[in-house]
Amino acid sequence: MLSKLHHKKLNKLKNEFNSLKEGKESLLRILNEVELPEAVYNSNAIENSTLTISETEDILLNMEISRNIELREIFEARNLATVTEYIQKNRKRLRINIETILLLHKMLISNINNDIAGRFRKKTEYVRVGNYLAPAPEEINEMMNGLLENFKDEDKDILVKIIEFHLAFEKIHPFIDGNGRIGRVLINLMLLKEGLPQIIIKNSEKQYYYATFKLYDRNEKEKALKDFGRIVFLQLSESFHKRIAYLDGKKIKT
Repeated sequence: MLSKLHHKKLNKLKNEFNSLKEGKESLLRILNEVELPEAVYNSNAIENSTLTISETEDILLNMEISRNIELREIFEARNLATVTEYIQKNRKRLRINIETILLLHKMLISNINNDIAGRFRKKTEYVRVGNYLAPAPEEINEMMNGLLENFKDEDKDILVKIIEFHLAFEKIHPFIDGNGRIGRVLINLMLLKEGLPQIIIKNSEKQYYYATFKLYDRNEKEKALKDFGRIVFLQLSESFHKRIAYLDGKKIKT
């Protein structure tokens, strides 16, 4: 999970971030806009999209692409960008519940596969990821309700809850498609609702990220939580540093 040292470092960064951001919301919105292609590229690349970051940026700017790209990948980029901007703008009113999760999924999958957009798996819709077979469709509602109920635990640290939620959500795999991307969107919605910056889980870290799911599936939950906690810590630290530098008028390292 997260150590006391991790919490201490993040609290220090959070305090510095909060002291600088007052009255500079417009600057943070600009940074979010600049970050959008990178965020979309990485989340889609983790799911094996062939788009480069420059192609992703061109698609989001409605520019012409130099090669033939499947229409699905174009919609994947545009839809994820729409979802990302939506949670940024509506973070205060959106609740972490089934309704929100289904809404975000509908936005993500629309025009890609409208038959499955905005609903959980049903009847014979089983999903396998590698050697892992996700729970039966009949179990999804109960498991998701239990997961959301656990997230309401006010005695737990928010980052601990986010880490636990993500690993459990991906194990449930409630959708036919879009589980990973929605899971990462939910991480950021949860962070934003707490006044914390969004994070980008990098495609370059995919093997370490996926390794945490394998550990969790094998019931090595303590190590899975620790390893995924480290990923969240590193990316949240990076996100804080980037915003602090921007708000303080320093050059941002990329």
